[in-house]
Amino acid sequence: MTPTVTLIDYGAGNVTSVERALQKLGAETTRANTPEQIDRATTLILPGVGHFAALIHALDAQNLRASLLNALNRGVPFLGICLGLQALYDASEEAPHLQGLALIPGQVVALPANVKLPHMGWNQLQLQPRATPSSLLRNIPSDAHFYFAHSFAALPLQQKAGTVATCTHGSEFIAVLERNNIHAVQFHPEKSGPPGAQLLANFLILAQVAA
Repeated sequence: MTPTVTLIDYGAGNVTSVERALQKLGAETTRANTPEQIDRATTLILPGVGHFAALIHALDAQNLRASLLNALNRGVPFLGICLGLQALYDASEEAPHLQGLALIPGQVVALPANVKLPHMGWNQLQLQPRATPSSLLRNIPSDAHFYFAHSFAALPLQQKAGTVATCTHGSEFIAVLERNNIHAVQFHPEKSGPPGAQLLANFLILAQVAA
């Protein structure tokens, strides 16, 4: 049985669209906005759109940071989407005075000013050499396109460990991360058609295996 997916509902605009995409795949979902709900979660997704500061302030205002970190440290399968990937890092140039979740070393930086920003629309991934195949990208064609909407990103030079795929818009940035139970994507799978649906299905499979 596929475990219930808990969506961290801190006020992001794309929670509903992620929820619908998961439900189309047959997944049961619930929303969490209290520490106790995160403590009970067996599978977690952190959707994210907007400003880094808004996400971090919301997590801290609702006292969700400690519960989220505890869940990840005990091995709960996790998927961060867009800003949910960036939050994993120490900090972001978008709000340099705030500390991220600090699960991955490095700082999220602004994409180059010499390209159109935000990076919005369809783009392809560049798979990176790995000792083990990607769990998230299983059965997805290598030439698949995904939908991006962001102006900040994590650079692969900062942290190669766990980088599954990159993308390029002005500069190369991390598009897919897999690190033990922590998974994250810079694009929006819920807006990426069949490839995005397959990625979410893959996440559900790995969550089921971990249950």
